[in-house]
Amino acid sequence: MHHALPILRIAAAASALLLASCATKTTPPPTTDASGKFVNPYPPGTYEHFTAEPTYPKTYSIWKNEELLAKTNPENSSLRILTGKQRGLLMNGEDIVMDYPICSGRNGYETPKGEYRISEKVVDKRSNRYGRIYDSEGDCVNSDADILKDQVPEGGRFEGAAMRYWMRLTNDGIGHHIGPVKRYRASHGCIRGPGSAVPIVHNKVKLGTKVVVE
Repeated sequence: MHHALPILRIAAAASALLLASCATKTTPPPTTDASGKFVNPYPPGTYEHFTAEPTYPKTYSIWKNEELLAKTNPENSSLRILTGKQRGLLMNGEDIVMDYPICSGRNGYETPKGEYRISEKVVDKRSNRYGRIYDSEGDCVNSDADILKDQVPEGGRFEGAAMRYWMRLTNDGIGHHIGPVKRYRASHGCIRGPGSAVPIVHNKVKLGTKVVVE
């Protein structure tokens, strides 16, 4: 019977800890107020707050972890491209450093999913296939030209679309670069991003950096 006392004391202590733990649990704040208006339950500035907003993922806004961004470099970075949400994620290990809007390929020009490695980095890059066609007088006659399909008039010229801060993913011309960012799939297959985000990404990656397109 003497051996039972320590066991009872241990059980009592465990019960007390469990009760204390339950007592200190806080109920998550409501997501709507009395009038039914949305109330974000997460602290402002956190990634949880950013993604909980009703405007996410369609927002043009960019979220950054400034402290982690300063520690991110080409040796520890990677990219995730979320085609379903039309968002790009700059990663440091398993941590999200930056979440920004992207625009991937439209129907018939879908951005291929898979795992890639950046094989080329060029700040000033122009497409050798897509762009504008001008006539001999310098007037634009086709603002969405495909040089493989559209003819340049005599005396005219083709000007490839600007793809600044280019990061190549495939040998057949798919890459990540600055470009018009619609909040839906609208590109010829490349992954466009805003000028406020892509140069940062370009600076934080290197040849061989992993890019996962989901």
